[in-house]
Amino acid sequence: MALLVALLGGCAQDDIPWKKDPQTGRWYSSSQVEQGKLLFDQNCAVCHGRRAQGASNWMQPDSRGLYPPPPLDGSAHAWHHPYPQLMKTISEGSQGTMPAWGDKLSPEQISSLIAYFQSYWPDQGYQLWLKRHKS
Repeated sequence: MALLVALLGGCAQDDIPWKKDPQTGRWYSSSQVEQGKLLFDQNCAVCHGRRAQGASNWMQPDSRGLYPPPPLDGSAHAWHHPYPQLMKTISEGSQGTMPAWGDKLSPEQISSLIAYFQSYWPDQGYQLWLKRHKS
């Protein structure tokens, strides 16, 4: 059992991109952001907005109690979520209206989507996210 836990824990850590790119100063490269932008425009912008700004009423549930798409640009709560959770939410969707993208997009493409919307995060928000989830 301990071996299984160690193996699973190791796999989870491999998915977390803690290396700092010298060009961007963040975990992702400029090319990942560029790829992420293309994928975001094709798949996500219809709900989350062209610049990941989310719906203007994202904090107000609809008649079914579901919330509209939140901002992903650093102005809302996305920074509270660790990288594996961001990957999982995009891949598997959510209980609300977020569709699952795991059958359409590879893990590398999903990682590029995260790079794209994190590129909008102000440095202070990115550093808080990094500090909160890296340790």
